[in-house]
Order: sequence, then structure tokens, then C-alpha cells
Amino acid sequence: MARDDIRLALPSKGRLATDALAFLEACGLKVYRPNPRQYAATIPALPGLTVMFQRPGDIAVSVRQGSVDFGMTGLDVYAEKNAESGGDAVVMLHDALGFSHCHLGLAVPEAWEEVTTMEDLAGVAEEGEAPVRVATKFPALTGRFLTEEGVHRYELVEVEGTLEIAPAIGYADLIADLVSTGTTLRDNHLRELEDGTILASQAILIANRARLKSRPAVLQMARELIEYIEAHLRAEECHLVFANMRGNSPEEISGRMLAQAELSGLQGPTISPIMPNNGTGDGSTRWYAVNIVVRKERLSQTIASLRAIGGSGVVVAPVTYIFEEEPVRYREMLEAIDRG
Repeated sequence: MARDDIRLALPSKGRLATDALAFLEACGLKVYRPNPRQYAATIPALPGLTVMFQRPGDIAVSVRQGSVDFGMTGLDVYAEKNAESGGDAVVMLHDALGFSHCHLGLAVPEAWEEVTTMEDLAGVAEEGEAPVRVATKFPALTGRFLTEEGVHRYELVEVEGTLEIAPAIGYADLIADLVSTGTTLRDNHLRELEDGTILASQAILIANRARLKSRPAVLQMARELIEYIEAHLRAEECHLVFANMRGNSPEEISGRMLAQAELSGLQGPTISPIMPNNGTGDGSTRWYAVNIVVRKERLSQTIASLRAIGGSGVVVAPVTYIFEEEPVRYREMLEAIDRG
């Protein structure tokens, strides 16, 4: 039976789940879930959107099958499921949400002292009596990577539970697993290969291509999701800087500011006259308030440049959102839909 609701799937547990909820709240899209045991919730800022909770791997499958419209999951599971299906049913709306960073990599026992690179591993595989056994939850990505790197004699061992124990109990020779800090590997006497990174991963936002093409309401919801996320990520990199400045006119002050690259703001400085406080002032000195948006890494240089051209009373404030006329990723999404 065809459904007419709009669904977003989020991870149900783990670090990815915690990070996803915190990220959405920072974007102004706080999830309302009155009962933590419920598997459905809402986002008050986006009426008409139902939030559901699933395992990250199931999210990628559900979006591909169309049982949910949008999903927030890891690039790792998306890439694995996409490699398995070989289809184009899923569109990435945002491939860099900036949280839950990790990577899928190959790790060997510390006792394999002579094996530090993929070339070394290929040599071991060729010289051994049996293929090297690789325990992994990502067989499609791992198999493709091994082949591309010249390792042809291998056997993939799919494991549902903890991977790190596999070499110790003889279940496999090495593992391909997700790594964030590397602590778990070291605790289990495993070591990553120097060039054994299969995929760098982080959280992504995906959508079902067919639903985007066939339902205008889903397409509009996609735009709203992208708008909030893009505006938050853009603002997260910036500060809003205010300063007072003497000058004869806004044009004169603008000329001084635009001569400094770091004082140009997004499209130029905003300049407005300051009314004398309680009628004070001798009438010959004009004060103007200027404000610009600057990137965080250029803040110190910006303040110094403002002072150098007469700025005073500098105030720095956080920026919550920076909305553009149309999000770049929304245009990219429309192009991706047309290609499908």
C-alpha cells in the first residue's frame, strides 16, 4: 500500500545516534521523543516529518527500498550497501555532516612485524599455503580494496560480533574494521597497515531518489533539511564582528575596509550611522557602526585590521545560521535526480 507520510530514519543507538541528535538540535531541528522506548518521534520545526529509529545498516537499506524517505547514517554502511546492490536508488543529500568521523581500515596482529604495508600483505598472501583470512562486516568494500591493492589470495570471513578477537582465537588472520581512536586495536594487540585505509567515513544524509522525483512534498522537505544543515554548517565556521568607527561617510569607511581582504565580509561590510548618546558630541565627529561576517580562523587578523583603520569597541558574536538564496547542495541534488 502506498504511503503518504514523510519519514526520516536516525540511528537508534551508539555514538552515531547521540551525535546525530546533538547535530540536529544544533541545526535548530531538535527531535521530540517523549518516550525513549518509542521508535517514532517528531521534529517540531519540520511539521509533517516523522522520525524513526533504526540500526545504521538498516537505514541504508530502508532508504534504498523506499520504506523511509531520508536517512542519517554513516558513509561506511551506505557505501557497503550501495556496493552490494549496485543500484542508484539512493541520493546523497549531504556527504559531510562533520561528525562521527572514523575510517574503515585493515589491521594485522602486532606479531606480524614484517607486514606494515599492503604490498607486504600481498606478499604474505602469495607465499602462504592458504589464502589470508580477513574478518569484516564490510565484505563488498574490503574485497574490492584488497583486489585493487594487489592482494588476490584472500578469504573474507563475515563476523556479526566483535572483530578484534578474531585473529587471537584463530578465526581470521587480520581484520577490516571501523577505527576512530585506535585504542581498541591496541588493546587487542592489533596494528593498522600504513596504507590500509579502505574508506574515510563520517555521518551523511541520504534520500530515496524515486520518492524525490515522484512526490513534491518529499522534495520540498529535502530542501528544508538541506537549508537548515547548510546554514548551520556555514555559520559554524564564522563569527559576526561589530565595531564603531569614525569617518566622514559610509563610502569613506567602506573604502578603508575593502582595502583589507579580511574586512570584506560575505558581500561587503554593513555600515550605519550611530546616533549621539543623549545629544552629546561636538557635531564635527561622525561615528558609524560596522559589522561583517568573518571566518573563525581569521578573527585575530580581522580585529587587528579593524583597529588599524580606526575601529573601536569591537564586539564578536556567534552566528547561528547563514542562509543563501539557494543551497548549493540542493542544486546538486536536483542535478543528481535528473541523472537518475
